[in-house]
Amino acid sequence: MKVALSCPDLGPAERQAVMDVLESDILALRPKEAQFGRLIADYCGRKHGIAVNSGTSGLHLLIRASGIADGDEVITTPLSFIASSNCILYERAKPVFVDIEPDTVNIDASLIEQAITRGRGRYSRWMRSGSQPV
Repeated sequence: MKVALSCPDLGPAERQAVMDVLESDILALRPKEAQFGRLIADYCGRKHGIAVNSGTSGLHLLIRASGIADGDEVITTPLSFIASSNCILYERAKPVFVDIEPDTVNIDASLIEQAITRGRGRYSRWMRSGSQPV
């Protein structure tokens, strides 16, 4: 099985959107960023949406918003872009790798429980108890 890192799909509408920005007086942040944030919030049924400059920044915000911090363990897959683990490490948490299912290439959920280290890491305790983290 071949898994592509990325397959851009750029048609005339996407090219025109880029040209609209390049031909404007503002190349960064507003107003397209604010518009994108609103569209994402609407799509997700939320009051606010935040646009960031990269997938790495989005992953880092996710880790911070989840309250993951020093010493926490985070279950993840080794079959991912390096930013997935780097964002965990940046917050001094510990990535705990769980292998993938060969047919789906998704994390093998049947292996997660055995990967949780007993008695260590706030999120390890949260996963075992089924309750929300504090």
